[in-house]
Amino acid sequence: MCPVPKSFSSTKLATFLAFLVIAVDQSSKWAVLEFLERYRLVRIFPFFNITVVKNTGISFGVFSETVHPIILILVSTAVAVSLVLWTSNNIHYRLPTVLITSGAIGNILDRIFYGYVVDFLDFHICSYHWPAFNIADAVVVVGAALLVLVTHRCGDWR
Repeated sequence: MCPVPKSFSSTKLATFLAFLVIAVDQSSKWAVLEFLERYRLVRIFPFFNITVVKNTGISFGVFSETVHPIILILVSTAVAVSLVLWTSNNIHYRLPTVLITSGAIGNILDRIFYGYVVDFLDFHICSYHWPAFNIADAVVVVGAALLVLVTHRCGDWR
């Protein structure tokens, strides 16, 4: 079995990390809407812009016109709760689970408060732009990558 760093085994640390991720995500979205929404595009670096995208769908705006926001909230919540329940007995999955669920909660809160997810990070190379995303999205991706890594390195789900 894989060794687990002591810091990963702390429920208090996991809870703090979840609240930190949600707070940073929500405050960044608030700041973008409050101060930058009137601008179409803010160039930060030659490869990075901040732009406001109101995503009513799921990743990359898929299903934006066909699925009601309540359905997206319910599905996102069900997935997050299922992941927590599925991995709750195994300490190896605590960090990836915290990252994935806190990112999901950040986007769920957007859907509840705004009716859409606020995406604003726009990376590009020349004219090729990666679809805009937010901090919650990035945290979910990092959590998913860690989940794959931990599963591969430490064995199966149980």
